Amino acid sequence: MHTSRSRQLFSRASRILPGGVDSPVRAFSAVGGGPLFITRAYGSRLEDVDGNSFIDYVMSWGPLIHGHAPRDLVTALATAARRGTSFGAPSPLEVELAERVRQLMPSLERVRFVNSGTEAAMSAVRVARAATGRERFVKFQGCYHGHADSFLVQAGSGALTLGVPTSPGVTRGASADTLIASYNDLESVHRVFDANRDQVAALIVEPIAGNMGVVPPADGFLRALREVCTARRALLIFDEVISGFRVAPGGAQAVSGVRPDLTCLGKIIGGGLPVGAYGGRADLMALVAPAGPVYQAGTLSGNPLAMTAGLWCLDRLKPRLYRDLAARGARLAGGLAAAARDAGVALQVNAVGSLVTPFFTDRPVRDYASATSADTDRYARFFRGMIARGIYPPPSQFEAWFLSAAHSVKDVDRTIAAAREAMREIKRHDGGQKALPRRVRKTNGGHGSPIST
Repeated sequence: MHTSRSRQLFSRASRILPGGVDSPVRAFSAVGGGPLFITRAYGSRLEDVDGNSFIDYVMSWGPLIHGHAPRDLVTALATAARRGTSFGAPSPLEVELAERVRQLMPSLERVRFVNSGTEAAMSAVRVARAATGRERFVKFQGCYHGHADSFLVQAGSGALTLGVPTSPGVTRGASADTLIASYNDLESVHRVFDANRDQVAALIVEPIAGNMGVVPPADGFLRALREVCTARRALLIFDEVISGFRVAPGGAQAVSGVRPDLTCLGKIIGGGLPVGAYGGRADLMALVAPAGPVYQAGTLSGNPLAMTAGLWCLDRLKPRLYRDLAARGARLAGGLAAAARDAGVALQVNAVGSLVTPFFTDRPVRDYASATSADTDRYARFFRGMIARGIYPPPSQFEAWFLSAAHSVKDVDRTIAAAREAMREIKRHDGGQKALPRRVRKTNGGHGSPIST
């Protein structure tokens, strides 16, 4: 596979963009080699500047549930653009999209549009603090909620440890009110609340973790979180930037039957354009300016192009779509597991509907600690083997693979065939050298800074 033009562009980019990219995981530093520069995408395919074509499982990190550049969406965007690309004023489109979101997710009684998932999460926590008069909040190790200062924190020596910044430039003061619990470990949640009695404003969680790879919640875990927050008079915030509209039209909250107080949305809600949203109980959202005193604003919030794409996307979330996506997701997950088993390579595959992650480990993955036991060197070799065979998986072990309506059974079967060859290569490589120590690297959500453990 020729990549000379991508290499040349990366050299140019490195002289003007930090690290040569605009979001860290795109640099391929976790898998080796240089990034591929993409010029075109359609359906389930990407094409790079060297003319190479790939079946894409990144899908812009999740928004493209209908595939790349659906013809009718492109037409709708062209029509909207002719009317104006940004108004800086209210438009009917944002009202229509907000009503559609509330219809799909009834817990969002009021909605505020923003421009990213990071904005949504930081704004939701601000509302929670204002509503409760408390300052601290709980997040889970391995869950990513954007790159706002207070979220760039992970646990120290235990669940009771106060936050320690994991990125230079984040002050201890900014992260001091961030408390860390372990995903799928209810006892760790109780310990944090007990140690900070009447100080916790909110607990924020990915109801289906997608930023340490796909890790589903244990049975009853989300309902138990609801009960803890209610008993402790703290707000429950679901970060459904990934899971919202991806696992079901009503998101993970519809699947679990658990109603959060506030919800953060992004990705699919914008149909591939930059957008985010937060919302929830009407009394809480009444605190947001100009209705209330909690200030939050955005020049491009409610952008007509993003609202158009969101409406087009959400209006096409039909039951058959989810049935087909789940079937292909199960086919892909089973095929990856079989390819590894036949090659004698240790692999755990987690899958929820159209979300899949193959972890190169021999232990079940249910939290951050077990996720980061995965062999990142093996994943890097697997990634390079797949790229060489025309498959574009996420360039990090700790990311979700995304399927779309554009992925056919033939695409999935071709992917499984490539995986069989790549797994055999890994086994041959393992047989030819001694195992070496490895560094585990966690790259957050396609957006955040790498965190080594």
